[in-house]
Amino acid sequence: MLPQRVTPELIEAFWPARERRKTVIVVVHVNHPAEIDDSVAAAFSRFVDAGIPLLSQSVLLRRVNDRLEVLAELFERLIDLRVMPYYLHQLDRVAGAAHFEVPESVGVKLVQQLRAILPGYAVPRYVRETVGETSKQVLA
Repeated sequence: MLPQRVTPELIEAFWPARERRKTVIVVVHVNHPAEIDDSVAAAFSRFVDAGIPLLSQSVLLRRVNDRLEVLAELFERLIDLRVMPYYLHQLDRVAGAAHFEVPESVGVKLVQQLRAILPGYAVPRYVRETVGETSKQVLA
């Protein structure tokens, strides 16, 4: 999130679609609660206060956010800021990223644990992208 890019002009750019009765939804990418400082929180508010719903997507990353406490803090913080957690992605298998991979079974368990401690609307879908598929596969 580059909060300095959320200017009044950017917010205004979404209004022509809204005037044509189109629903404008912005999806932000945030992996760790430490990414959400005051400037990011203010940028989120500028969208939401303008009537633009925010969803979030995150990637499950080893040694970054692969602990229950970190994910719970992230999703609670997002909800507090009126951002709906939407997707928690299984890491794509791409060159140079294997050291971040979390086994899917661990991800499934984390999502089950999140469901036990957070309200349902605060728990994102745990998904994986599969080459050749037309949509994401829901893992949990």
